[in-house]
Amino acid sequence: MTLPEPRIQRYLRFLADTRRLRFDATTPAGYDALWRWSTSELPAFWASLWAFFEIASPTPYTTVLERETIPGARWFPGARLNYAQQVFRHADAAHASGQPAIVFRNEVMGAALQQLAWPELRRQVGALAAALRGLGVRPGDRVCAILPNTPQAVVAFLAAASLGAIWSVCSPDMGPLAILDRFRQIEPAVLIGCDGCTWGGVAQDRRAVLREVADALPGLRHLVLLRYLDAAADPADFAAPGRAAHDFDALTRGDAPLVPEALPFDHPLWVVYSSGTTGLPKPIVHGHGGIVLEALKMGVLHNDIAPSAECGERYHWFSTTGWIMWNAQVAGLLGGTTICLYDGNPGGAQGAPDWSTLWRFAADAGVTWFGAGAAFYASCLKAGVEPQGAGTLLLRAVGSTGSPLAPECYRWIWERLPQVEGRPIWLTPISGGTDFAGAFVAGLRTLPVVAGEMQCRCLGAAIEAWSEDGRPLVDEVGELVCTKPLPSMPLRFWNDPGDARYRESYFEMFPKVWRHGDWIRITPRGGAVIYGRSDATINRHGVRMGTAELYRAVEALPEVLDSLVVDLEYLGRESWMPLFVVLREGLVLDAALVQRLKDTIRQALSPRHVPSEVFQVAAIPRTLSGKKMELPVKKLLLGMPAEQLFRRDAMANAGCVDWFVDLAARRAAAQARA
Repeated sequence: MTLPEPRIQRYLRFLADTRRLRFDATTPAGYDALWRWSTSELPAFWASLWAFFEIASPTPYTTVLERETIPGARWFPGARLNYAQQVFRHADAAHASGQPAIVFRNEVMGAALQQLAWPELRRQVGALAAALRGLGVRPGDRVCAILPNTPQAVVAFLAAASLGAIWSVCSPDMGPLAILDRFRQIEPAVLIGCDGCTWGGVAQDRRAVLREVADALPGLRHLVLLRYLDAAADPADFAAPGRAAHDFDALTRGDAPLVPEALPFDHPLWVVYSSGTTGLPKPIVHGHGGIVLEALKMGVLHNDIAPSAECGERYHWFSTTGWIMWNAQVAGLLGGTTICLYDGNPGGAQGAPDWSTLWRFAADAGVTWFGAGAAFYASCLKAGVEPQGAGTLLLRAVGSTGSPLAPECYRWIWERLPQVEGRPIWLTPISGGTDFAGAFVAGLRTLPVVAGEMQCRCLGAAIEAWSEDGRPLVDEVGELVCTKPLPSMPLRFWNDPGDARYRESYFEMFPKVWRHGDWIRITPRGGAVIYGRSDATINRHGVRMGTAELYRAVEALPEVLDSLVVDLEYLGRESWMPLFVVLREGLVLDAALVQRLKDTIRQALSPRHVPSEVFQVAAIPRTLSGKKMELPVKKLLLGMPAEQLFRRDAMANAGCVDWFVDLAARRAAAQARA
């Protein structure tokens, strides 16, 4: 395979030609100089990206950055654009080169692949946008979806975005409680849902869930049904007083021209959700302009994803619609790249695990850029998968995220995947978040790769590791902070008066500095190592879920009086998520109750958040004010001394700590023997 020129080199030539700025991104020191310029001269850097990517606006922006503060920064006032418009700027060139917009396969298609050409994608988006407009959807209305990872989900998102409606999506494997915890906060006018989905070879009828969700959304005016499993499913079954029902296929049959609304830079694009340890999921609002710029910077410059018209690039990042990486996958279209979607279980059918599934898809679809969660690669390693036995792989790059990638997974990828131009394939783990829909640390094709380490801090992202008292650290583990604003940082949280919850989520520990909630070490050469979450949020396979959501589900069971859960994801080790429960007097935790607990979590939240083990305890450690001590328990199980974590005189029930100390000692001894 002949590699295309690194996109970062084109950008550096652009800086030299138009700004007389010269940088070298082929050495760590050279990149460090570029990174420092991009974070110290924010207006100059982001203006250069606007020009380099030729962002179109019918009106000029008056300034790049009105206020360099976080929160509260205002970017590119006066500019007008639309995410969907940016996508279809590349359609004609990509189509003329013979490359489709989308390649798709799901579990039930066998060896078949579906391709959606750029003109057909534009036609379907235009038809659905016109239909939604006819149903009364206006800029600012919320269009929510419960859809699998399919071309129809992409069509629905782009149609909503083109109108200036605000998009929000949940995966159909999520339970009704988790979906309603999200959608009830933003009060959608339209809900687009599927009749079911297939996962692990098992068809799951989701019509009852769809109906339950729709009935619990009082402002819902329209429901659109995608018949994904049952061609005979009747949309009329979902009609109700004040709510009309429609067929998705019927709404996408027309030929209405696509005319995206020209929207202010900070017009809301979507609402995504990132859960903290208390309360409902945080409904995070991102804007069209910030997402377009961040996605292009990340996808083109850092991930080096090329337009398909130039080299036949085909980009796949495995995800469900409930993970922010679905948004990143779709964002490949912004740069004119063919995106390759797979809907289903990457581990094969239930009872017949097959971790070659995605590698076969990559071979059959001609994928050149392959991404997945770190847990996927660890599963492939443990299962003894030989990816090149799945077919002829055309890969030139591999990405990873969702949790730290263990050094042994680096080596497995380099040993098991084809070399490119005589060298190991480029492996580029990234780490960022739903919170700002981007990455803080990532890769660069021109830099060396070190096992266990991400290559660099992202351009424009002023990332540091800080001590608890706010001192920058080098080659020491500290809190990941971002000291300056990014265009894709949240506009706000939905229904958050005075931005109180927004400020509490990111700026409470260090005022006016974004504290992300990860442990990070910046290496002397400028790379980064992520050590997992520094708070008590559950991060399972890249999908964050607040502990409060799990507690609501578990503690609704009559047997359970109290509960506590922690997720031990640390430096590439396999995630271990124990659940501790206090039962009603006289009850004993048996296999039947453990199964009920796991089934409850699976149905109310998702299969990804089922605990690894369940323990019965006498009490949950709590502070005098009654707060569950999640983070101290997590740190204890990670090996920190109890005396540094628990102030027993400031606890309501200090006597229960000894049981957890004993568990930590037993777990440490077992790991030492392993």
